[in-house]
Amino acid sequence: MGLGRASPLALSSIAFQFPGQGSQFVGMGADLAAARAEAKQTFEQADDLLGVALSRLCWDGPEEELRATENAQPALLTHSVAVARVLAAEGIEPESAAGHSLGEFSAHVVAGSLSFSDGLRLVRARGEAMAATGRDRPGTMAALIGMDSADVVALCDAVRGSDEVLTPANFNAPGQIVVSGSVSAVRRAIEVAPEWGARKAVELNVSGAFHSALMAPAARELGAVLDAVDVRTAICPVVANVDAEPVTEPDAIRARLLGQLTAPVRWVDCVNRLRDLGATVFLEVGPGKVLTGLLRRIDRSLAGRPIDTEEQIIEEASRSVSRPA
Repeated sequence: MGLGRASPLALSSIAFQFPGQGSQFVGMGADLAAARAEAKQTFEQADDLLGVALSRLCWDGPEEELRATENAQPALLTHSVAVARVLAAEGIEPESAAGHSLGEFSAHVVAGSLSFSDGLRLVRARGEAMAATGRDRPGTMAALIGMDSADVVALCDAVRGSDEVLTPANFNAPGQIVVSGSVSAVRRAIEVAPEWGARKAVELNVSGAFHSALMAPAARELGAVLDAVDVRTAICPVVANVDAEPVTEPDAIRARLLGQLTAPVRWVDCVNRLRDLGATVFLEVGPGKVLTGLLRRIDRSLAGRPIDTEEQIIEEASRSVSRPA
């Protein structure tokens, strides 16, 4: 795609944040595609590139089919890119970016390090590999609410059996951490979490132990596809999930995208790094407002807005007219 106005090292005022799996919903992007040619063409491109009617799945469902990992990931990337293209047509471009899990691939398409076609190819392969690995190596995930990160790490170490996997998977916000691993270990963690200070512990409706060592086979499959695509220098820094470092160079991008399948999403650190790069406005580019909600829990001094409808884009464009250069 390439939104090409910023030097990779420029300090940012606007950061784009891209949602991950779970933010999809039936109807996503339909109104925007009806109103804007850029969005309509993006969905048409995705249909042609994938050889399936992804747009109809996004707009009409069924929900269960859209929620499937192998469909949700390309659907989310397509919707996010469609919104970003409309924003670009309004003169609104990021000077830094990050994406939550799958959203990191969307960030790299918008930053020009991946073409839209290669981004779709990668996330379709990623989703299929994750779904297959989830079937072959069963696992699950759970949200632990009210615990700090050190206590979650200690809980995992205490509960994990010698032949089990149990690890933090998403550091989403202070007091909101997701763990991932073997079904038995995760469920045991849920049972004892209140003794460790959790206000709530609930198993998530997922098809595998994402962002854990159980995803190693999926990482190998993704690595083969990633090796075959052209990764270019990003035109703005993309803060990586695995270490919250801003990356722009192809080798660093490949390593981070591959590493995130088996490593935790350090979202709190990503937001703080974007802020350190100068971001004060965080636009959630794509469906839903999950990341905007997390932003408020991480740092209330930062302005966050979800952007996925024509009305929201027009409102943001009016803000940008009066925003200091």
